[in-house]
Amino acid sequence: MSKGSGDKAAEIRRLMATEGPAIEENTKGFNRKRQEAVAGMENYEELRTRAREIKEDAIERLPELIEELRESVEDNGGHLYVADDAADANRYIRDVAADADADRVVKSKSMTTEELDVNDALQADGVEVVETDLGEWVVQVADETPSHLIAPAIHRSQESIADLFREVFDPDDPPETADELTSFARERLGELIRDADVGMTGANFVAADSGTMAIVTSEGNARKCAVTPDTHVAVTGVEKIVPSTDDLSPFLELLARSGTGQDLTAYVSLFTPPVDSPTLDFDDDETPLSERDSDRDFHLVLIDNGRMAMREDDQLRETLYCIRCGQCSNSCANFQHVGGHAFGGETYSGGIGTGWEAGIEGLDTAAEFNDFCTGCSRCVNGCPTKIDIPWINTVVRDRINRGEEPEGADFLVEGLTPDEEPGGLDLDKRLFGNFETLAKLGSATAPVSNWLADTAPARWALERVAGVDARRDLPEFQRETLVDWFERRASTVPDPTREVVLYPDVYTNHVQVERGKAAVRALEALGVSVRVPSIRSSGRAPLSQGMITTAEDHAHDVYGGLAEHLDAGRDVVVIEPSDLAMFEREYERFLPETSVERLQEHSYEIMEYVYGLLENGADAGALRPGDDHDVAYHAHCQQRTLGLEAHTTAVLEDLGYDVTTSDVECCGMAGSFGYKDTYYELSMDVGEDLAEQFSTAETRDRTVVASGTSCLEQLDALLSRPSRHPVELIAPR
Repeated sequence: MSKGSGDKAAEIRRLMATEGPAIEENTKGFNRKRQEAVAGMENYEELRTRAREIKEDAIERLPELIEELRESVEDNGGHLYVADDAADANRYIRDVAADADADRVVKSKSMTTEELDVNDALQADGVEVVETDLGEWVVQVADETPSHLIAPAIHRSQESIADLFREVFDPDDPPETADELTSFARERLGELIRDADVGMTGANFVAADSGTMAIVTSEGNARKCAVTPDTHVAVTGVEKIVPSTDDLSPFLELLARSGTGQDLTAYVSLFTPPVDSPTLDFDDDETPLSERDSDRDFHLVLIDNGRMAMREDDQLRETLYCIRCGQCSNSCANFQHVGGHAFGGETYSGGIGTGWEAGIEGLDTAAEFNDFCTGCSRCVNGCPTKIDIPWINTVVRDRINRGEEPEGADFLVEGLTPDEEPGGLDLDKRLFGNFETLAKLGSATAPVSNWLADTAPARWALERVAGVDARRDLPEFQRETLVDWFERRASTVPDPTREVVLYPDVYTNHVQVERGKAAVRALEALGVSVRVPSIRSSGRAPLSQGMITTAEDHAHDVYGGLAEHLDAGRDVVVIEPSDLAMFEREYERFLPETSVERLQEHSYEIMEYVYGLLENGADAGALRPGDDHDVAYHAHCQQRTLGLEAHTTAVLEDLGYDVTTSDVECCGMAGSFGYKDTYYELSMDVGEDLAEQFSTAETRDRTVVASGTSCLEQLDALLSRPSRHPVELIAPR
């Protein structure tokens, strides 16, 4: 097992067993509700676009908005302090607590205060700090850290919380049900809030023009913390500022729907502190509220702590558009199975957590969990502010790579890995990132290469040196590549209606050659002339390892190889969805705008293209009929993101196949992720959801079909029957 991977694999295994079941149930529930909540919104995309525009504008104008907000807060009678870092913020907050002669501070949920470790700072001064959010309070009582951006105790079951309360509080009538646990917590917290000296809140948004704060909670505790004590401290990041209260609407509509699937969070508090309401004295029930003074003290502490540097960082800037909804965590298969205690850093977790931790804590912290993001892009379409979270993770991975010191083992791969990366890159990343080179070598020496790679010494070496888990079957290289096969045959279409270039991705060209042959036969049967040129890999493999420079080099070579075909009016047909996703999304960062637009306009997934041909009059009778053959179909993650999975189902059904489609969004393989010894068991655990769905009484006898290489490999590992690419079903023999 590769260096350091054993301990991490063991911790992942522990979390899958102890916290995984509760996290999976809750996050999947949130995700289902989100999908239902947004499905009925006609203006969903318009709201996302508007939210994105507001954040872009606010971050661009952030220095001037801070000063505008300062003026608004001071005009209202409050104080605003901009803290450079955590130590600076805590120093100010401790001074406020000391001035208030505080014995107790009550807090509503705030990830920003978690980032500062403000509780520890106050407790060091002898101040009692009480979390009043139910989830945060459970975590505090258990002496744990939050495991989710919006649901800090999501890793705990109802039973474990009941056990915790019995152990810590020893109540006369121990609460058991959810209602009893909630009532128990609220009663205790109500008493603690009543006697507090200082209330501390976060803020989801702050309007610069008025100082108005928007605080969104499920329990109403933030309002109590803000108005019960006569001193209120609000702590929030500078990125939470928006120009005006008019800008709040799209965020309030999107936040709850994105996070928990609610149409609106239970409590939305809009107030402009210091609030003009009487201070409370629970020991005095004689004096009417109207006769009490309203002398309140308000402090807004804005946190920089690396954010202004992130603002100047073109690659990390998007992180500041995050509104902390947790959607990227809920939609992530890996997060669903381990939670934020594995897939997270000092404070922030999930897909967006890498960007936050890199900007606030540094690359070393981000490196601890960055690899949990596989770039599947499931989070992309759900992010309310359209943040390209996989790209941020890739950028951070690239920076981590470049921060590594060269190792003596680099000589092992010198010459075999023609990448553009500096020395010091982890061997496993360098090898996986240069899979095209390995594939060429494997095909040139097959079948000997396949036999040799599967010997015990070779598997031992791969595991020890490159971290390839010995339990994972290796790809079998074909001696005759797809390009070789095609060059030795003549076109069978004498009078073609269209002409295409079939892109020979690495796996299709060197491993899954039969699906490439099937694609050629299917297209030719529909009257399409096909070309299969020798073209470099798309760059997906190096990009997945954070090797951005190498991926960009691939992108330019691929476009150079395809340009002559585009010039000739040929469409580009792609079999592997992850490669098409490179053309559609990642190439926008690598190629000139006109080049990438040409490629996007004329590139199609194979079943999408077949669907289009049939819709435009091609003879379906030229393809192999389904004859009511039963099929269980799983779409690739990137295929779903691109909105292409429906084309495969439609083609199969049109040809007479009876299709059951998986609603499991991720197979767990995720390219090289499932090969690595650190993550093998997590990969298989994620895949079990799909295996179960394809092993029911209704599906277990169906032919298993999947569109992506990773999915096919994972299904073959999970099931006792082989899987096939859909084009192999429909192509004439």
